[in-house]
Amino acid sequence: MIGIESLSKLRSGVAVLDRVSLAGPAAAVTALVGPSGSGKTTLLRCLNGLETFEAGAITIAGHRLTPGPHAAEVLVQLRRDVGMVFQQFNLFPHLSVLDNVALAPRLVGRLAGAEARRRAGALLERVGLSSFTAARPGTLSGGQQQRVAIARALAMQPRVMLFDEPTSALDPGMTREVLDVIVGLARAGQTMVVVTHDHAFAKQAANWVVELAEGRVARQGTAAEVL
Repeated sequence: MIGIESLSKLRSGVAVLDRVSLAGPAAAVTALVGPSGSGKTTLLRCLNGLETFEAGAITIAGHRLTPGPHAAEVLVQLRRDVGMVFQQFNLFPHLSVLDNVALAPRLVGRLAGAEARRRAGALLERVGLSSFTAARPGTLSGGQQQRVAIARALAMQPRVMLFDEPTSALDPGMTREVLDVIVGLARAGQTMVVVTHDHAFAKQAANWVVELAEGRVARQGTAAEVL
């Protein structure tokens, strides 16, 4: 499902990623760990076409990315199959929770409004927020907003989900809420790549753990082996 071949990324002439190679099978969870500045988030952003790179190649969910700028049509097709959840929630404050989740299937997926809202309602129930469909994001806790963001990414029925430190802005109680949702997705067979500093979560959910250091793969293996 995911193949990374000798990926190199420069920023101001400095190697942020240096010949990184990885493989991720379908229905598996890969956790990216390592110190700040090791290249974890940059690698994740390369997987979704948010960053370009200078050398190597990426194959993800049947799409192939090569060095240099990516064509707009390539990114549109890629992002139909690869969802991303960021550290910040990035919800539309003027829309209800339900409409936030239904928006992409309706506008991008050309789904009928009623069907998009039905799908959104089912996803909000899945993340434990069925009673908040009419609420505005600003009235929710951080953990609840992040769960809405997860539901929104799932609404496009992606083959791969990417998470960039999804609990970094949350307190421990809210962190538990979000991690429970991600663990549930893992058990249901969703292919995921998760950047995290939470080793307890990685031990619980990840099939494979990759430790990055200074832009290179320092170690990889099972959670028991790496952590």
